[in-house]
Amino acid sequence: MKKTTFFIVLLLLGTFFISCQPQLKTSEWQPIFNGENLDGWKKTGENPESITVEDGMIKCAGERSHLFYTGDFKNFEFETEVKTLAHSNSGIFIHTEYQSEGWPAKGYEIQVNNSYRGSENSPERRKTGSIYNVRNVYFPLANDDEWFKMRIKVVENKVEVFVNDIKVNEYIEPENPWRWEGGENCRLSHGTFALQAHDPGSTTYYRNIRLMPLPEGEKTTPETDSQWDTVITKLMKAGFPFIDYHVHLKGGLTLDDVVENSQKLGINYGIAPNCGLHFPVTNDSTLYEYINDVKNSPTFKGMQAEGREWITLFSPEAIARFDYVFTDAMTFTDYKGRRNRIWIPEEVWVDDKQQFMDQMVGKIEAIFSQEPVDIYVNPTVLPDELMNEYNELWTKERMERVIKVLADNGVALEINARYKTPNAEMIKMAKEAGVKFSFGTNNTGRDLGQLEYCLQMIEECKLTPNDMFEIKPDSKKPIRVKGLPDKITG
Repeated sequence: MKKTTFFIVLLLLGTFFISCQPQLKTSEWQPIFNGENLDGWKKTGENPESITVEDGMIKCAGERSHLFYTGDFKNFEFETEVKTLAHSNSGIFIHTEYQSEGWPAKGYEIQVNNSYRGSENSPERRKTGSIYNVRNVYFPLANDDEWFKMRIKVVENKVEVFVNDIKVNEYIEPENPWRWEGGENCRLSHGTFALQAHDPGSTTYYRNIRLMPLPEGEKTTPETDSQWDTVITKLMKAGFPFIDYHVHLKGGLTLDDVVENSQKLGINYGIAPNCGLHFPVTNDSTLYEYINDVKNSPTFKGMQAEGREWITLFSPEAIARFDYVFTDAMTFTDYKGRRNRIWIPEEVWVDDKQQFMDQMVGKIEAIFSQEPVDIYVNPTVLPDELMNEYNELWTKERMERVIKVLADNGVALEINARYKTPNAEMIKMAKEAGVKFSFGTNNTGRDLGQLEYCLQMIEECKLTPNDMFEIKPDSKKPIRVKGLPDKITG
């Protein structure tokens, strides 16, 4: 009799325990936050007051704390609406497990950050949609003080992140990925979800949280090898903004190709049209048309200012629509009034090598002291007939003159993967002078490569994340600070 009673009690307890767990149907959307209280969720013991329910929303504001959902999931789609206040930082953890304190050690954090900058010594560059420390996104596709939708989909070893239904990130986890010390459990497996409160100055709201469990699926074969996965993950863990700012939609390369390449390789991209006389974008009208065509793509939007006439073709308001502006010194009028385009052998005149070099350095000084641009691209490139004498013609004195004008005017120096310029000596000199750097391909076709020369220079010149160029806020863009000169002298 006692045994029978004991088993009845166990059965009742088991039934009660099962009834308290979330019963979610596979392949159907179901809410997991009721808008009234935190039933089905569990706070950490660390600063529980940082996470509350307010007007049908989960509010994450205050010292570090985490809110864990009750349940265990492997394949799923998770969706929520999010609103961040200015300079707020939060995150959504997946495949994690309850911890009473500290940062969740298991699974991945999907970053929620539209404008938070961190500290001066340790700036936070990872933006909303980043798979934190593994595949970072450096461009914001959402704004503070506006509701936006985030969706996360996991099937076996593949994670996809969507912001307002635009896919901004994808990661296919290899069998044995490199992970840093302490990050060994930052892997896909199974687990629950958690929301994060970050610090007292940060406020993020979540509402309409729902989940669709998915059935077992097949693993996806990574499109890159494990060596590349390790290289990129190490850069991401360091917070290194690995961005190719110098990509053109030409030679058959489409915007969709660029986005697909970005999510395959983990490289962020900036797309730039050629803007100037006799180029595709020649005035404000064609500039705005281009901006509207690319505005919703998960890429930076750059402007390549062509020739010296560009300053007469566009208004400051139109130029400011771009995230950044770059130019080079490959087009200039020489001392005899001849228009040189030094990438075209038939349109370059070298009467005397030393005279040509002094003239070109003078042009570089004039351009970057006067034109409102962010980056000097295709740097130090010479006409084909002189490139085999590059190291001799680019003397230390000439490099110092170029570096000085860049440093004095806050212009970044591109490390160009196509031309493999400038050389390591000049990069080290520029770093010492406080010049920032960007990476660029300047592609002529569909192949964007993997920024091999840039990777080489990171290592050889010991570049750090703080050495890299960053997009300036609107009020500090060169076009806002300098305006447009009447003409370029020199």
